[in-house]
Amino acid sequence: MWVAGVDGCRAGWIAVFMRADDPRTHRIVTAPTIAGIVDAPEGPAIVAVDMPIGLPDRTSGSGRPPEQLIRPLLGQRQSSVFAIPSRQAVEAGDYGEACTIAAATSDPPRKVSRQGFAIFPKIREIDALLRARPDLVPRIHEVHPELAFWSLNGCKALDRPKKVKGTPFEAGMALRRDLLMRSGLLPDELIHAPPPRGAARDDLLDALAGLTVALDLARGGGQPFPDPPGRDAHGLPVAIWTLRR
Repeated sequence: MWVAGVDGCRAGWIAVFMRADDPRTHRIVTAPTIAGIVDAPEGPAIVAVDMPIGLPDRTSGSGRPPEQLIRPLLGQRQSSVFAIPSRQAVEAGDYGEACTIAAATSDPPRKVSRQGFAIFPKIREIDALLRARPDLVPRIHEVHPELAFWSLNGCKALDRPKKVKGTPFEAGMALRRDLLMRSGLLPDELIHAPPPRGAARDDLLDALAGLTVALDLARGGGQPFPDPPGRDAHGLPVAIWTLRR
């Protein structure tokens, strides 16, 4: 069985494919679309992707239930969990329009962060794919790298950021690589591999974090927040998955 950990990147998407029964058999790729990942020759049975899946009609509090549940677990890293607004706001193509709609469909009214707005095209892409091809829904799971690293760190928040002012922070990157190595789930050469063209080192690191969750799911593990997952108006799951501990 093949599995994949996926993150967004400059080239579109970066994926790390791995045979769940043979960690030495793996491949790192980029693709312009998420469909190119799920339809790759490997045909991954489980895809763990760092991108929101399942959008609310309205939000109450600071984002969707999964975001509200995992944020307190991450300590100083909780700012990496963006508050995803309503479907109407995500579908807006203009930042000002997105903020207006988000405020009108949230309680208390909340606008959209610039960082959150930047990933809206990718959220729309994966949302459209899953609505058009519901057979993919059981294969594709939403993850968040910092929650995966929380699990790998004994369910404790990490004390070093991965980036500082948008630039990779080497001490934080090294901490996360060390957690991946200590997990024993991935071969060392994969953890230290260079990213392919069109992807950054932190993109690959996040895809590797997702891969650990995909492997755990393939082996009968996995823990969703919330448990059980919710569903949006289109039947898409609303949950962020991590390794079961």
